[in-house]
Amino acid sequence: MRIFKGLPLFLVFALLGLFSCNNQDPEPPVDPGSNAAVNQWIYEIMEQVYYWLEDMGNPIAETSNPEDFFEALLNRPTDRFSVIYPDYQELINSLNGITLEAGYEFILYTDSQNSNLVVAEITYIKKNSPAESAGLLRGDVIQAINGEAMTIDNYREVLEGISATHFISYLRFNEGTNQYEDQGNLELNVVQLAENPNFLDTIYTINNEKIGYVVYHFFAPGPGNGSTAYDNEMDGIFAKFKSEGISHLIVDFRYNGGGFVSSAVNLASLIAPSVDQNDIFSKTKYNSFLSQFDDFQNVQTPFRTKSENLGNILDGNRIYILTSRRTASASELIINGLKPYMDVFLIGDVTTGKNVGSIPFEDEDNPQNPYGILPIVTQSFNSLDESDYTTGFTPNISAREVTERLRPFGDINEQLLRTAISQITGEAPSGRFQKLDRTDLGSTLDHKVRTGRMIESMN
Repeated sequence: MRIFKGLPLFLVFALLGLFSCNNQDPEPPVDPGSNAAVNQWIYEIMEQVYYWLEDMGNPIAETSNPEDFFEALLNRPTDRFSVIYPDYQELINSLNGITLEAGYEFILYTDSQNSNLVVAEITYIKKNSPAESAGLLRGDVIQAINGEAMTIDNYREVLEGISATHFISYLRFNEGTNQYEDQGNLELNVVQLAENPNFLDTIYTINNEKIGYVVYHFFAPGPGNGSTAYDNEMDGIFAKFKSEGISHLIVDFRYNGGGFVSSAVNLASLIAPSVDQNDIFSKTKYNSFLSQFDDFQNVQTPFRTKSENLGNILDGNRIYILTSRRTASASELIINGLKPYMDVFLIGDVTTGKNVGSIPFEDEDNPQNPYGILPIVTQSFNSLDESDYTTGFTPNISAREVTERLRPFGDINEQLLRTAISQITGEAPSGRFQKLDRTDLGSTLDHKVRTGRMIESMN
């Protein structure tokens, strides 16, 4: 056995001691451009780092398609999250929010319970995107793409058109007439877009209650390797909350499917009351093979000492977190990690239920192998050794977006936000809100590589 290529340095150094005295004969050369070379690399990584090592599947033929080979090794259905990606660089770009797109996300619904038609309701528009320039808004309803209406039978094929320049036919709700109005056709280009996860932040003063609200769509420190621009921006948001003296905090994770643990630690360190580097945010468990080494035993991740930390200013030592079934991974890590330190009050839907983490691997020694893999490598626990949320966190108050039309983020009548504000102020929201009977068929967010990922540090 040899030290296998593609491992992050911290794993390589930990493994050096075990294999330094191994003198097995060298392996015969393999065509680096063949499936066999790719699959050997996959197996070598997996037999060292895969969390469910004892339950790993038997490898199929080395000449198999790498995606089939990788799938055969996984401990399904327990492992819901390990993934292989045909291009490592695209994988890394996606984890950092960089994708080729027009800049809008949406959820698909049946037009009505008895209809075969499918519509797409826009959930949010990304800053500096073609969709923003074109004037699209959250809540707009797409009826057709490239002139083709979507149905239960064809919507998957129709949606393939949004990966290139495309046309949409859409409706917009008119508050004055209280009905949707046809907006005609709109052409949208696609660009290589770097999405900033810090989507919105604001402060409300309602009934003398000062409320900070932040919408955070995924966990990434910055747009590229070594950048901490997004984390720094979040620090600035909390510095403003602190200086303005908020007494309540609402964090919106409804579309946050996860991302880098380092950014989760950063955000948690801004929220938990008066924590510093001496307090434990999370604990990490590895497989039986890696746990032989000191570096992988009793792994604890402390909070960071942050001058922007809110301290003890939150009323009742409580944070309100808005959730959906797409709230996953690093978002759930924060929920779990904060629970020993404060009252975490959830509003929305049951979360995904992902208490395990990944590390992205590439084959650095073989330029003819473009694949990247994200196997599950760890399980996460909080400081009280709690990790029992594989079925998700159940909200304290249930509120599901599917039951109402979407209002703008930050609108105090928006369903999840108004529910949180009502809980804070003790006053029921004014106004009547129409309930809708529709089925969520999926979202563009469900297909993001970062969705459901908790990316452990590679340092």
